Amino acid sequence: MKVVISDPKTGKTYQTDVAKEQEAGLVGLKIGDLVEGAIVGANAYKLQITGGSDKEGFPMRRDVSGPRRIRALLSSGTGIQTSRKGERRIKSVRGNTISENIMQLNTKVTEYGEKSLDELFPLKQKEGKTNV
Repeated sequence: MKVVISDPKTGKTYQTDVAKEQEAGLVGLKIGDLVEGAIVGANAYKLQITGGSDKEGFPMRRDVSGPRRIRALLSSGTGIQTSRKGERRIKSVRGNTISENIMQLNTKVTEYGEKSLDELFPLKQKEGKTNV
């Protein structure tokens, strides 16, 4: 599972992978719950779950309960972009509970630790690329 960490102070985001053993600690949590940063390697940090998407790319919605995927009639919010006022569409979305089917989890920092996120998650250089 990939975890995307947003830092509201700097506006930067960091992406990291969670080991299979630690994914079990996330299963059952809902959007809005607080998570210890130690799960992703950011000790002393607290993260709030803000959303995510499943294996097929369907987004999680806060107002759909459970880990299920449904087809809902939507007019605004997560999972839909309307082009006309009053437009509604039937779209597939995932519920607000984390399950084994979730591949990406979006979080934001609520409490900071002593080390900065830049130190914990350094920028990776692409191989074969040179700055000229």
